[in-house]
Amino acid sequence: MPTPIEFWFDFSSPYSYLASEKIDELAARHGRKVDYKPTLLGVIFRTTGGVPLTELVPPKASYFIHDFERSARFAGVPFRQPSRFPIPTVGAARALLWLQQQDEEMAVRFLHAAFRAYFSQDRSLAEPEVLGTLATEVGADPVALARGMQEPAVKDKLKALVDESIARGVFGAPTIFVDGEMFWGNDRLPQIERWLATGPF
Repeated sequence: MPTPIEFWFDFSSPYSYLASEKIDELAARHGRKVDYKPTLLGVIFRTTGGVPLTELVPPKASYFIHDFERSARFAGVPFRQPSRFPIPTVGAARALLWLQQQDEEMAVRFLHAAFRAYFSQDRSLAEPEVLGTLATEVGADPVALARGMQEPAVKDKLKALVDESIARGVFGAPTIFVDGEMFWGNDRLPQIERWLATGPF
C-alpha cells in the first residue's frame, strides 16, 4: 500500500487553504490518501526567525496579498482576504485532532469547512463560537468538541506535531512530504503530481 501524502499546514496559511482544495483529488488520482497534520507557524517562526508573509518588507508584503487573490482565481477557489490576519489557530488545530480521533471523514469535512470559513467568508477561527458552528455544520457535537479540545492528550498531540514539524525542517506552510521528499508551497502541486506519476526526478 503506498504511503500517505503528509500535508503539514496551519489554518492561518492562505497557501495551505489553496492546496487543501486540490490535494485530496490529486492524491486519489494516484491511489494515495492524505494525512493532514496541523502545526503552528507562530512557533515555527519563533524557532526559525521567520515572519508571516504580510509582515515582510512592504514591497514583498503587498505582493503576497495580491498573490493570494490571484492564485485563488487561477485555481478557481473562492477567496477573500480575512479582516484579521493572521490569527491564532491553536483551537482549530486541537479541534481537528480531536475529530480525527472520532471520525476521519468528519475531520476532513471540518478541515475544509474551517479553511473556507476563514478564507472565503471572513469567519475567524480564533473564536470558539465559530468552531462550534463549524462542528455543527459537519455533523459533530459542538459541546463534545469544546470538551475534546481541552483534553490533555489532544494538547500533547498538537505539541508533538509542532515539535515533529520543526525537527523535520518545516519552515512554512503548506509543507508536503511524498515518500519522504519535501515540497513547500501550493505552487509545488504540479511537481508532486509528476512525482506520484513517474517517481523521483
